[in-house]
Amino acid sequence: MRHLLDTTDLSLKEIDDMIATAVDIIDNKDKYSHICDGKKLATLFFEPSTRTRLSFEAAMLELGGSVLGFSEAASSSASKGESVEDTAIMVSCYADIIAMRHPFEGAPRIASTRSKVPIINAGDGGHSHPTQTLTDLLTIYREKGSFNNLTIGLCGDLKFGRTVHSLIKAMCRYENVKFVLISPKELCVPDYIKSDVLDKSGNGYEEVEDMEQVMDQIDILYMTRIQRERFFSEDEYLKHKDAFILDLDKLKTAKSDLAIMHPLPRVNEIKTEVDFDPRAKYFEQALNGKYIRMALIKTLLEWGGKL
Repeated sequence: MRHLLDTTDLSLKEIDDMIATAVDIIDNKDKYSHICDGKKLATLFFEPSTRTRLSFEAAMLELGGSVLGFSEAASSSASKGESVEDTAIMVSCYADIIAMRHPFEGAPRIASTRSKVPIINAGDGGHSHPTQTLTDLLTIYREKGSFNNLTIGLCGDLKFGRTVHSLIKAMCRYENVKFVLISPKELCVPDYIKSDVLDKSGNGYEEVEDMEQVMDQIDILYMTRIQRERFFSEDEYLKHKDAFILDLDKLKTAKSDLAIMHPLPRVNEIKTEVDFDPRAKYFEQALNGKYIRMALIKTLLEWGGKL
């Protein structure tokens, strides 16, 4: 039995195989529509979620399985003091696979030590969100056909964004990937990501505070939200905020095959006028989340001998 707690739990071959499965699901949906007949997914979401929870549920339903679970801690026995370990043991008696989101880092790992079925980390605090990273990888693959020889621009809150950190870790495993890190100094990539991931991988990177100066270099633009509350003063926030809002004017020098991505939800960091540009891929990205989760559920159940 295998769990998915972080994308580093998967080898590059396993990631490639999972992406190939997701692409096959996209092309041959009927072939997979009954593969999980009689199987149950439990969604244990101890904090609110829209895309992640619904995409997991849609994924299992489209595989022919069924879904049970809860969408907030208040509706579970955690509100009575039940431990994560006990919840995992109990729910694994009722389901064949579990997707867990929790506000505390490491909670899915703790659950995996006692669960009788595979645990999927659907986000644990600021630590990791591996299925979002797999979603991002599937989107990049579908848009570019490869993970090698790409320049990836990451823009916005690069200090606190777990999706950004996870994507850097994942893409550093491929060849000739360059990162352009676009953020205010207050929200730059943490030093440990630079030293432990970027520097060790040998992939190049540069840090800038103006997306327009590097727009013509980028193959993938990954936008994230600039959060007012991350700044020490309102003046600092107001000084920076417009520089990190993507609009059509900022795309004038961008490549014709640029792929614009965003883990969502967005607030105002991408103007709605960009939605109609063919390079905007963030809603397709959200749809890809369903397909990669279908592939993941299928793969983990197969590895556990349940399919």
